[in-house]
Amino acid sequence: MRYLHTMVRVADIQKSLDFYCGKLGMEEVRRVDNPAGKFTLVFLAAPVDKAAGIKDRAPLLELTYNYDPEAYGVGRNFGHLAFEVDDIYALCDRLQKAGVVINRPPREGRMAFVKSPDNISIELLQKGDALPKAEPWASMANTGTW
Repeated sequence: MRYLHTMVRVADIQKSLDFYCGKLGMEEVRRVDNPAGKFTLVFLAAPVDKAAGIKDRAPLLELTYNYDPEAYGVGRNFGHLAFEVDDIYALCDRLQKAGVVINRPPREGRMAFVKSPDNISIELLQKGDALPKAEPWASMANTGTW
């Protein structure tokens, strides 16, 4: 058995691509447009996975856009998506400047949470050891849920 991908349904494919690719830095590796089935699938990979040429072996994130509108509720049983990052402070700063709410700041230099445009929790984990505590993150309160 091999883990292939995680699928999340998205309401607005452009907003989702802006978030996952434009803000988080993932890259599109494959797209399936199926007008007869009324859906589009967009497969994303982390840049390091794509660059290593292992896009077909690395776990992918599948964004599923159904043409017929549907309201997606918050599925707390789902949990979250997790990404390892090179510099959690730099990424959180870039995300915040791009208008993304940092729901759980990286107070201890190790972990943060944000949400996608479709209200999916995204966990960001510092690669390697935690960074030294730093402001404004160390004293920042949680915002909303994560």
